[in-house]
Amino acid sequence: MLPGLGGLNPKKMQAMMKQLGINQEEISALRVIIEKEDDTKIIIENPSVTKISMQGQENFQISGTIKEVTENTISEEDIKTVMEKTSSKEEDAKKALEETNGDLAEAILKLS
Repeated sequence: MLPGLGGLNPKKMQAMMKQLGINQEEISALRVIIEKEDDTKIIIENPSVTKISMQGQENFQISGTIKEVTENTISEEDIKTVMEKTSSKEEDAKKALEETNGDLAEAILKLS
């Protein structure tokens, strides 16, 4: 809500924002993953994501529960475990682990 507009009716607020060229859109998301430059990830579960477009720029507002901050590394032990449980090649096991953010059970299910 914009400062100084107190108890403004939400429909009036939307109309004012539209006149100013501001558009808001709710985005349905299960999880938001932010990959940082230091190879760590911030995982946000049950996110509320709003896309705000104004003056040719798109911004995203995200709120939710931070599940974990993880390093973006897959251990050789995890790769071997997935290979053994699924009889898959090393490349396939590594790819499945990367796609599931290192979740062993999910990677095994993906290749089974």
